[in-house]
Amino acid sequence: MKKNVLPAIGYLALGAAAAFFAVALAGLFWKMAETAPQRSFSAERAWFAVRLSLSSATISTALAMAFALPAGYVLSRRNFAGKSVLEAALLLPMVISPVALGALLLIFFDTPTGRFIEKVTGPVVFETRGIVAAQFVVIAGLAVTLAKTVFDYVGRDYEDTARALGCGETETFFRVTLPIASRGLAASAILVWARALGEFGASVTLAGATTYKTETLPVAIYLALASADVYHTGVLIILSFAMALAVLFILKKAASSQGGHY
Repeated sequence: MKKNVLPAIGYLALGAAAAFFAVALAGLFWKMAETAPQRSFSAERAWFAVRLSLSSATISTALAMAFALPAGYVLSRRNFAGKSVLEAALLLPMVISPVALGALLLIFFDTPTGRFIEKVTGPVVFETRGIVAAQFVVIAGLAVTLAKTVFDYVGRDYEDTARALGCGETETFFRVTLPIASRGLAASAILVWARALGEFGASVTLAGATTYKTETLPVAIYLALASADVYHTGVLIILSFAMALAVLFILKKAASSQGGHY
């Protein structure tokens, strides 16, 4: 009898979670049905927000993964002074409020160093570049942590064999380590991209919330809700859910195709 208690609790918890989301979505549809749109729905504006969300998340993820591959490899294969402190610091963006990170970036770009960077890259504050910068700061630590975890699972026997055959460490990384870890890194990139896609606090603090300029999908939801437009808020929420489900489906397929590793 006691052996069946834990699975029952697990099923109950899963059922409660599913019921909550079902009721929440039902409430959203009910509210949308009884609330008349305050203005005509702009498909062009919604599509702009979707495009900006997808493009900025893709660019920031590419930058984060380019940073994470060498950084994660070093953390996985090397021991050095301050390593544990550095690993903890990489997790700070996942603990600190995104608004605080955005405020930190906003202040940074008002310093001589920040202004110099803007001269090199172009304007960042209250521009689309600010969205990418904010997303990068939020997801970079997560990307490095995931990359390190993937490299930890790669057996070093393959690397030792390659080096015994005369390959240097860099050649071994690109010809042995990276191909073995590729699926895990791809799944990590999808997860990082999904996090960037939903980023709001740091982005809106650094880049602002200007229509047809820095209006990502989360910002569009915020602006619609701020204007008490329940109907359009609901439409944008449904769009967000659809995009999130698509990402999770791809991530699930990627995990199942490799037997659940990484």
